[in-house]
Amino acid sequence: MGELRGWRWCPRCREELRGDESRVECQACGFVSYASSKATAGALVVDDEGRVLLARRAVEPDLGRWDIPGGFLEEGEHPLDGVRREVREETGLDFTPGRFLGIWMGRYDGRATLNLFWAGSLAAGDPQPHDDIAELRWFAADEVPHADELAFHRLIADVLQAWRDEQP
Repeated sequence: MGELRGWRWCPRCREELRGDESRVECQACGFVSYASSKATAGALVVDDEGRVLLARRAVEPDLGRWDIPGGFLEEGEHPLDGVRREVREETGLDFTPGRFLGIWMGRYDGRATLNLFWAGSLAAGDPQPHDDIAELRWFAADEVPHADELAFHRLIADVLQAWRDEQP
């Protein structure tokens, strides 16, 4: 399912749109929209013991599966501001981004995502689940849940594997 799939009417003037799943256009008012991957920012929060913080999702998609704290960027939001905002919303604590881990493509509810990940640390305190998170738990590199317990197909498994591959 693509971003523009099913778009038939112009959101500005309500005339019929022309195009396909990658681009639609309104002949009446000139509105044009392109399908694109939605940007997210995620945090591999690592503590002083080398453990990573994972969040159990409280909502669909992937309700009950383990995820990395983070989420969608707001329009015009810098990715570092977005990852800080998302982590604070989900844990109640400030996140200090460190090293940029990389970019992974993914899917969210059938739509393409462009996912940016940073490793970093939390401010002092005990993280508490907020927002769309049911539980937060620290995992050692060799205790990370199996791929079938992780959210978003292979995305989270691949990011965690990249992090584990860097561990001594």
